[in-house]
Amino acid sequence: MDTTKQQQDLNPSKIMEIGLGFMASKTLLTAANLGLLTLLAESRMTGDAIRSRLGLQERGLYDFLDTLVALGFLEREGIKDSAVYGNSPDADLFLDRNKPTYIGGILQMCNNRIYRFWNDLEEALRTGKPQNEVKTGEKPVFEMLYSDPERMREFIMAMAGIQMGNFAKFAREFDFSRYQTHCDVGGAGAHLSIQIALNNPHMRCASFDLPVVQPIAAEVVESFGVGERVSLVDGDFFKDPLPNADVITMGNILHDWGSSDKKMLISKAYDALPEGGSFVVIENIIDDDRRQNAFGMLMSLNMLVETDDGYDFSGADFKAMTTEAGFSETRVMPLTGPASAAIAIK
Repeated sequence: MDTTKQQQDLNPSKIMEIGLGFMASKTLLTAANLGLLTLLAESRMTGDAIRSRLGLQERGLYDFLDTLVALGFLEREGIKDSAVYGNSPDADLFLDRNKPTYIGGILQMCNNRIYRFWNDLEEALRTGKPQNEVKTGEKPVFEMLYSDPERMREFIMAMAGIQMGNFAKFAREFDFSRYQTHCDVGGAGAHLSIQIALNNPHMRCASFDLPVVQPIAAEVVESFGVGERVSLVDGDFFKDPLPNADVITMGNILHDWGSSDKKMLISKAYDALPEGGSFVVIENIIDDDRRQNAFGMLMSLNMLVETDDGYDFSGADFKAMTTEAGFSETRVMPLTGPASAAIAIK
């Protein structure tokens, strides 16, 4: 192809879309943090009514609301002073805090914590060190989150929101017919155990996590009415052996840690399983060629920003680590969006 013609066929729109993408991101994060989508789930409202309810100024109000219209998160009849706003169907389903389908917790956490840390990605790449609260002398991320009840609850619900679709799909589509017991390691709010129990009535499930987490898990288990088949087990997966079970799961656990800790946790899972048992990791598993799952690789960069050694991994990486631990068979089961279940059989 002629070089001039080739240049004419190219345009910078993708560069601009990604390079300025933080503007759209911050607009949505702000809307979620303000509770705008929850407010509009109650009823459609004028701009002035929204301004009054949320304590906003008139300047920028319609630019803010109409940007959300253009991005597809709000719907509108009329214009400016005569406009009436409501949620788009997907925003109404997933960003109303009063619905069980709410996933906005992760957006609130991004707005309140993660967004500002990503400004130091360049420093993270140059130093290999986390760029979060640790930089100012505060506790490491998990110590900080778990020492503050409000932040801990926000974190647990944020993780649950982003993974709920994956947990439900895994619970429906994984073959539990030859198993009887399950343990979710680092189970947080017990959401994965609950989904497995709801979709597989013969399964007895346990959520294994630190004692400080269990009151939140107890509330969630009670709200789903599965207390007879989902138990809460106190423990520290670094210090304690894992409970024995036919199926052991870890949802967004391994990516928080470096290679040696990943291998240690995998070995603990191997020891706790019977022959034929399954070890399942639900994460944003990166494709083996590292070309397609951009979200998984962005999450790995987030581990660079947030942790000392954590990183996301591919199916091939998972196979290498689990084979080293003694597992005989592995496969990757696609879930929703960029997430998958990496499965190893003992």
